[in-house]
Amino acid sequence: MTAKMVSGNEAIALGALRAGVKVVSGYPGTPSTEVITSLWNKDLPGTSVEWSTNEKVAFEVAAASAMVGSRAMCTMKMSGVNVAYDSIIGIAYSGCTGGLVIYVADDPGVNAGMCEQDSRDFAVMADMPMLEPGTLQEAYDLTQYAFELSEAIQSPVFIRSTTNVAQSHGMADVAERVLPVNEKPMLERNIAKYTKAGAVIAMNQHRELLERLEKAKELIAAKQLNRLKLSKQPGGLGIVSVGVVNGYVEEALSIADELRIPLPEISSLQLINTIPFAVDEMKQLLKHCSTVLVAEELEPLLENRLYMEAYKLGVKVEFVGKNDATFSRIGEYDAKLVLKGICKALHLTCPEEVLPPVIQPEQHCAARPITTCAGCPHRGTYMAINKALRNLKFKSNEIIVTGDIGCTILGINPPFNTLWTEVSMGASIPMAQGFIYGGVQKPVLATIGDSTFFHAGIPGLINAIQHNVNLTVVVMDNGWTAMTGMQVNPGTIPDYQQASCRQLDLEKVIAGLGVDHLITVDPYDLKATTAAIEKSIALPGVKVVLARRECAIQAARRKVAYEPIEVNIEKCTRCKSCIVITGCPAISLGEHAITIDRAQCNGCGLCMAVCPTAAIVKEGK
Repeated sequence: MTAKMVSGNEAIALGALRAGVKVVSGYPGTPSTEVITSLWNKDLPGTSVEWSTNEKVAFEVAAASAMVGSRAMCTMKMSGVNVAYDSIIGIAYSGCTGGLVIYVADDPGVNAGMCEQDSRDFAVMADMPMLEPGTLQEAYDLTQYAFELSEAIQSPVFIRSTTNVAQSHGMADVAERVLPVNEKPMLERNIAKYTKAGAVIAMNQHRELLERLEKAKELIAAKQLNRLKLSKQPGGLGIVSVGVVNGYVEEALSIADELRIPLPEISSLQLINTIPFAVDEMKQLLKHCSTVLVAEELEPLLENRLYMEAYKLGVKVEFVGKNDATFSRIGEYDAKLVLKGICKALHLTCPEEVLPPVIQPEQHCAARPITTCAGCPHRGTYMAINKALRNLKFKSNEIIVTGDIGCTILGINPPFNTLWTEVSMGASIPMAQGFIYGGVQKPVLATIGDSTFFHAGIPGLINAIQHNVNLTVVVMDNGWTAMTGMQVNPGTIPDYQQASCRQLDLEKVIAGLGVDHLITVDPYDLKATTAAIEKSIALPGVKVVLARRECAIQAARRKVAYEPIEVNIEKCTRCKSCIVITGCPAISLGEHAITIDRAQCNGCGLCMAVCPTAAIVKEGK
């Protein structure tokens, strides 16, 4: 074993390599992205690593590999479980032979956007084991154990992390990679196991699934992964925690000791899994303690189960947690919050002024909207949409423009204020159709990025085409899955695809679906893009405007040449049109004229297009 500096996500990846993983697939989504990113450029003979089209596809690729005996893992954020769950529950019923691990990173506190979803609920619904590492070392070790457990019970296993584990960095003891082993992949043709063809088959599979979960509980208990510590004297306080909250509890007790808060001896049950419920350990704690504090982020799954077990045992226990409003179902925990709960459970005063202050960096940030990067092609697209609507004499508050997930959603913020909605991957097009069906008479536009379109936008566009909806769709193609860190997607240029992969031409994909009208534009050309949107709105049927220009950050990294922009000081009136309309972070207001940060500017020319005095020009012209 070697001590190595890793992130939580890297620990998951290294644990999978140590376990001999043969297939790793997933879709990028913060806070889970770096698992595959950390493997992407490694030389891994015998192991396939891919960014899949979406999470459902990623899981199906991994699941089939495990069904023929290989060890496989797929990765996603909590929102991705929604996408993949249709297949997850099906494979959970059928089971697998090789180890199959689903890594999901939840985001209590919503650090990375989307819903504050507790994926443990999905494990409950699927009757699937879910391991929950609370430290970097546990992330590494439990990933290996997840593969062992999966093979032992012949069923997929979740590994659930949270942002504070996935994105943290520290030292972990790791070992060399183990090469995958599966010389003779084989799938037994077994209709009763691998299909749902009839009620009897599905019910038998459900029964077997419950038996596999019970076996998982027994194996976890035998390995003594959950840590139960009972105080010498019965009748006191017990604390139940899971995953990352285990560390918060230990830190809270340490703070209490430093502050000389008089705590009695406390019992504890520190869990590495919520599902399957550690019922035997829960019962021991409930029989021993008169008060139980339950510390778990988001949903009260452990707390509710403890209530039920206490009722079944006939013991009288005071519970402190979410059901008595001590803790919230919203947000992430920290040691301070846990310490408050401990003090409340013990009826002790917890003085606010003596507790360490909670640092909130956002309070020290400048008040500014989150906008697109300097040179981002999406800036030109949103400027064009706004200008087209004005040219057509529409008011901004009467034309619905639906938004979608990714960098494109920044069109909801100033200075654009263009988008009205953001729901889930690919929802922009069906929602636009729904608004029209709902009776909206004025034009409705849908916007969507290229990666999101490949992920989940195609079915919505097909539906609009089939039903002949009078709808304008603006697809913003920057060639990358940019918001999560520049991962490749099917439309990324060939130089960045894996050797065995090829690029798909998004223009041909859209045309092949049979849209009524397709116009491809360069969003740096504000005039042409505006005209294309105006024309599309006026045409009947399903119209797509494909705005194509590579992500400015990636273009800069690839040393794509551009013509620098400069300001003619004599012509600049400091009217601020370039700042107000574009919102470009490379432009600021100088003493005598606007100034352009050459380090950020890539010469897109959008500021030139809106300057009323022609004071912004290409350098040397």
